[in-house]
Amino acid sequence: MIPFNLSAGRPHPFGATFDGEGVNFAVFSRHATRVVLCLCDDDGREVYLVDLAEREGHIWHGYLSGLRPGQQYGYRVHGPYAPEQGHRFNPFKLLMDPYAKALTGHLEWNDALYGYEIGHPDKDLSFDSRDSAPYMPRSVVVDPAFTWGRGERLRLDTPWSDTILYEAHVKGLTALRPEIPHAGRFLGLASDQIIAHLTELGVTAIELMPVHASVDDRFLVDKGLRNYWGYMTYGFFAPDPRFLSHGDVSEFQQMVARFHAAGIEVILDVVYNHTAEGDQMGPTLSFRGFDNASYYRLAHDPRFYVNDTGCGNTLNLESPFVLRMVMDSLRYWVEVMHVDGFRFDLASTLARTSTGFDRDGPFCRAVRQDPVLNTVKMIAEPWDVGLDGYQLGAFPSPFTEWNDKYRDNVRRFWRGDGGITRKLAGNVTGSALRFDHDGRPATSSINFVTAHDGFTLMDTVSYNHKHNEANGEGNRDGHDHNCSDNCGAEGPTDDPAILARRARRRRNMLATMMLSQGTPMILAGDELGNSQSGNNNAYCQDNEIGWVDWDDADPDFLAFCRQIIAFRKASPILRQKRFLHARTRAVDGKPDVFWRRADGEAMTEVDWARPELRFLGVEMRMARGTPAYEPRLGAVYVVFNAGEATEAALPETLPGHRWQRVIDTSGQPAGRAKRDMALIAENCVVAFELSEIGGTGPRGRTKHHGKARA
Repeated sequence: MIPFNLSAGRPHPFGATFDGEGVNFAVFSRHATRVVLCLCDDDGREVYLVDLAEREGHIWHGYLSGLRPGQQYGYRVHGPYAPEQGHRFNPFKLLMDPYAKALTGHLEWNDALYGYEIGHPDKDLSFDSRDSAPYMPRSVVVDPAFTWGRGERLRLDTPWSDTILYEAHVKGLTALRPEIPHAGRFLGLASDQIIAHLTELGVTAIELMPVHASVDDRFLVDKGLRNYWGYMTYGFFAPDPRFLSHGDVSEFQQMVARFHAAGIEVILDVVYNHTAEGDQMGPTLSFRGFDNASYYRLAHDPRFYVNDTGCGNTLNLESPFVLRMVMDSLRYWVEVMHVDGFRFDLASTLARTSTGFDRDGPFCRAVRQDPVLNTVKMIAEPWDVGLDGYQLGAFPSPFTEWNDKYRDNVRRFWRGDGGITRKLAGNVTGSALRFDHDGRPATSSINFVTAHDGFTLMDTVSYNHKHNEANGEGNRDGHDHNCSDNCGAEGPTDDPAILARRARRRRNMLATMMLSQGTPMILAGDELGNSQSGNNNAYCQDNEIGWVDWDDADPDFLAFCRQIIAFRKASPILRQKRFLHARTRAVDGKPDVFWRRADGEAMTEVDWARPELRFLGVEMRMARGTPAYEPRLGAVYVVFNAGEATEAALPETLPGHRWQRVIDTSGQPAGRAKRDMALIAENCVVAFELSEIGGTGPRGRTKHHGKARA
């Protein structure tokens, strides 16, 4: 028996809210005619059906005294089943609360989950009266209160200029570490071993691939696979049960607390552009059954869906209640779970209205004015598959953006492609042509060479072509634009020359990223030499292909990663908030950036236009306008040489100063360079830092002045 007394309750907040004496339930549906709350026992049986008779502004609500956290529930919603009008109500389908804070597990695929009759000649226009409850997880009432401890750091607020991102999958990073308790779960991710690894590496934030409750696509399950990446979200408030050791949402909070204690921020990759319900042929799990016409953007023929996401549907953020759900979800993860920011999957979709992409539309406006959300890190994936979906550089502050052009140009430069050097120069200085507008800082570009979607760093230098046969789609899935090079052999090899070439190129690409203006992001496992055997779309590989391999870690490359990250963190010149535009500095009359040829002379327009150009030297100082309270002296000179070995002239210095070789991907030892010249090996990155032989601080003098052409 579940003792309770029903009363009117309140239309806010949405979801199931425990107040110490009972639970208030509130859900949105504009077009429903009846909303029934189904209370379930621990075996999932519906033991009480409660009509929510109160309705205020399309919000149905009621209060049940006596209910406690742990109570399982779902909804059955009545209304017209008229797909040709955009309505797909079906009370035979048990629905997940869109605001559910926890779920009992994952759905079990069955034809009863669909609102229409599978195999019927009328397809989705037919009506299915089978009960879906046996196959649906139940929503669970939770009390999200968590004791963070005295003095616990609820937010770190690391400046973007100091941020080094580390993209990881909760399970993938830990699954092959059996000595870690709770490997593959939140608690395992926050283990001493993983925190020590990240701390020693030097990253400041872990960006987690989706942790919201998600669905394994039926076509994958039928092939014995699953949606490992988790981008088929349908629970925007609930942690995915697969990452919980004991089914308690506080495990996520414990993870955040441990990362914060180590000085590491937690950023969530979130999917608000579509849901797991798919197109008109998809299942009825939640939103479709509550109010299909409100939650989704429908086509001119409302039987069908706008599909700017490539996943079958698109959430309708022009609807105030849908936008409110997204904003409530974001605030919940910040205020209750204490995460430090978000990366928005297919963010161009979120900024769309009925007339197309709008950087000043409802979503961007809502985020920018929100007093909670405008203080956390916001990262946009600035594209989708819809018309005019590629919007790199178009998002307003405070958004930063994944920069895939950076990835491609770095890979192509080190592959030896012609005509890339000028593009690389622009990327090294923060991709100003894309981002230097509307007061956006030089940290706006998220620089990455690899991400979850595509080749790992090791595979970028080991494969010319994708090898996705394990996905069961005939190697047709995944993109072909990899900008990769196998360095002489496709896949694994024992050839020492090829292995050495691959190792140097990996060092070159990582060094380029760490020596660039902007915000760097590392893919988990790249520092270890992790490979996915050439699979560039491992979204369904919840196995050794998709997991990080720790046993075959490359200790030399890991040591180099730690070294280059430490150098970046120690150099304010590499972590600037202001763009470098070769403007003369008032502090010393020197330009803040200067481009050089190997002979030390200034780059000319003719030089930039040479397709065979493989050498780029850049002298960087703190930007003009750097305030007096920040370091303003010193210089860094970086050489990117994708060609043959050469003697390079070093910028002239004042007496008492010399260039110190601090990074060299060819393996040459660090130390003072000759006063005028330095040997630059073939295919390498070399970084010099201006140092004093004696005196009070670093100073430098530039031999040639001129306007940069990149």
